[in-house]
Amino acid sequence: MSTVTRPSLRDEQKLQTRAKLIEGAKALFSTQGYASVRVDDIAAAVGCSRATFYLHFTSKLDVLRAVAEQSTAPSALHFYEDLDRVLDTDSRAEFVAWMTRAIEWFQQYKDLLPAWDEATALEPEFREIAKQGILALPNAMPSYLARWPADRQDEARLRVELLVAQLERFFTRWAMQGTIDVTAAQAAEVLSDIWFPALRAPS
Repeated sequence: MSTVTRPSLRDEQKLQTRAKLIEGAKALFSTQGYASVRVDDIAAAVGCSRATFYLHFTSKLDVLRAVAEQSTAPSALHFYEDLDRVLDTDSRAEFVAWMTRAIEWFQQYKDLLPAWDEATALEPEFREIAKQGILALPNAMPSYLARWPADRQDEARLRVELLVAQLERFFTRWAMQGTIDVTAAQAAEVLSDIWFPALRAPS
């Protein structure tokens, strides 16, 4: 009869401390961006020492990576898995509904976006992480890719990557800078006019 090994109290405490550090860092990055936050700030926010921080993370960038791995990265992949399903329906109405949900997703993570942008600009390692994250999104759309001929697979992937880039830029100008005056519903309709035909495979 096999027995399940339960984590020790010490292990549980370590996991709890790591989780608190991630949440504390997420809160600071959301309110202050990336560049101005220090390791000491993250440690102080959860009531631990700098030494304790370094038991769990190697750097400020390391904890930002953990924030991404636990929040934005999995949910972004889920969105593009859902887009694969939506494109299978060949329904513009379904596509508009997906675009509306995508804008809502950006709203959910609005406060973290400046930190991502700063880290991408300042940290070559995070720039590579961001690049790999974007490259992973077309891989979450196997049905879409299967409809494109082998000699146009790179183009098919590029179209998804450009969709991501336009959504990010639109959201920054619309919700964060206020330089685009449009409702979310209007934006979803116009973006769908652009991208619903653009993501169709060639006949």
